[in-house]
Amino acid sequence: MSWLPMIGMTALPHVGGLYGGFITRKEVKTWYKTLNKPSWRPPNKAFPVVWTCLYTGMGYGSYLIWKELGGFTEDALVPLGLYGLQLALNWAWTPIFFGAHKLKWAMVEIVFLTGTVGATMVSWYPINRTASLLLAPYLSWLCLATALNYRIWKDNPEEKEE
Repeated sequence: MSWLPMIGMTALPHVGGLYGGFITRKEVKTWYKTLNKPSWRPPNKAFPVVWTCLYTGMGYGSYLIWKELGGFTEDALVPLGLYGLQLALNWAWTPIFFGAHKLKWAMVEIVFLTGTVGATMVSWYPINRTASLLLAPYLSWLCLATALNYRIWKDNPEEKEE
């Protein structure tokens, strides 16, 4: 049963992805369609494919770190703690952006997310270089997503609540 942690940790990020997809599916066809978006944004159909790959890579990377450090040990506290924080931030972005339609707060959140992923990579690198590099496509995608979030926020002023 030594393969169970690998399967579980690789699958874990997809839990939030499935939840996010549930929220996004309706909003892409309604609210998101009405927003001003930059011409360079990826097509909507690319997002589920990209996120499936990114979630698999980050999940497997977390398994490599967990295995290298002998499980959830004291040495694993920072690298897996940062991983858990970035995963929570990742899962929180979709309800903020697509669920609550709070573009500014989603922008603030994604900046913290991107920084946390960078910190996770730095903490993982001395433990397992492969695990750290498995997060590189994710960090790259987040840079694009941050720029996209910024453009959408700036190009779609939120109505002031009185």
